[in-house]
Amino acid sequence: MIPLISFLIIILVSIIFVRVGSVALELTGLSPDVASFQAQSAFSGVGFTTSESEIIVNHPLRRRIIKLLILTGSAGMTSSIATLILTFVSSTAQNAISRIIILLFGLIGIYFFSRSKYLERVMKRLFIRVLNKYTKLKLYDYEQMLGLGKGYSISRIVVKNDSWIANKKLKDLDLDEEGLLVLAIYRKENGEEKFIGTPKGDTLILPGDVLVCYSREDVSIDVAQREKGRKGDAEHKKRVLEERHLSHVREIRGGYDE
Repeated sequence: MIPLISFLIIILVSIIFVRVGSVALELTGLSPDVASFQAQSAFSGVGFTTSESEIIVNHPLRRRIIKLLILTGSAGMTSSIATLILTFVSSTAQNAISRIIILLFGLIGIYFFSRSKYLERVMKRLFIRVLNKYTKLKLYDYEQMLGLGKGYSISRIVVKNDSWIANKKLKDLDLDEEGLLVLAIYRKENGEEKFIGTPKGDTLILPGDVLVCYSREDVSIDVAQREKGRKGDAEHKKRVLEERHLSHVREIRGGYDE
């Protein structure tokens, strides 16, 4: 019975380790889905996709987190397999059936524990406190800082040949007047991907560029779908007026709040 309980404890601890790694990766700027997938991949040792692995290995803090997950994961997998084998060694048929039932109920309980959104929020707050107190990792909740849960998002806009923003300089687009900021540009040059961080106003947007933008979700969708010509110019002017109106409303509400 002791090996069976030990096995369930190992599984539970493994889930907690993955959750800690996921939170740590998320606080370095990764999206929750990507952070969770990468943490599970590293812990189980199955590897990750090419594009996302580059995002991980090129970031020193993320590399350290992944390294710890790989080390703990390899030890956890070995221990769990050995403990599971010991659970059924030299056991009678009746004992084996009872242990299987206990194992199934234990795994079901752990499954619901891992899927609980309430426990996830509580554990996340706890992990942030522990990581900030006992490690040298500089962790920031970028989702909260950028208001990603309040209508704003970080989006990628692929510039097409007929796009309204193609072959124009950033300063001529006045995207900030619509409430959209271009944080970076990924550009293919000579078969290699070039990264342009905090692009200047004189930066020319080319077809094929991928813009990393910060804005309200509806704004980025509108800009991504906007086509060249007078219709696109009219949509831009309309968006600018809407943004000015929203800014005015926010200022009024702020005044009343005070």
